[in-house]
Amino acid sequence: MPIETALVKPVVDALLALLRRGESLKLKHDAERALREAIRELLLANPDENKAAARIAVAKAAGILSEDVALAEDMLRKHRATKARTTGKAATGRRRKPAVAAKPAPAAPKPRRPAARPATKKPRP
Repeated sequence: MPIETALVKPVVDALLALLRRGESLKLKHDAERALREAIRELLLANPDENKAAARIAVAKAAGILSEDVALAEDMLRKHRATKARTTGKAATGRRRKPAVAAKPAPAAPKPRRPAARPATKKPRP
């Protein structure tokens, strides 16, 4: 019996280590998938910035430090910069003409209100 007990602990420890390693591999695999989806999202015409930023954060939290993370962060930063620059442009890409500042028209004189009549009460007959 003591021999079997001595062999059980190392076997259990090895199984637990394998399970932990499997969980960390699954976590990294999911984080890499999230990173691929973030890059794919940023390549769309109208990407959802918050979703892409969240997926990049998932990849960073999982410990993935690759050029893909740097690429996704750079793409997100550039998209936010160009979005701020292009707001208000026409759909065709032409620049808007600046509004011509017209000379202010002379102020029209305010109409005068007729003077209020004094209120007089007439006695009733």
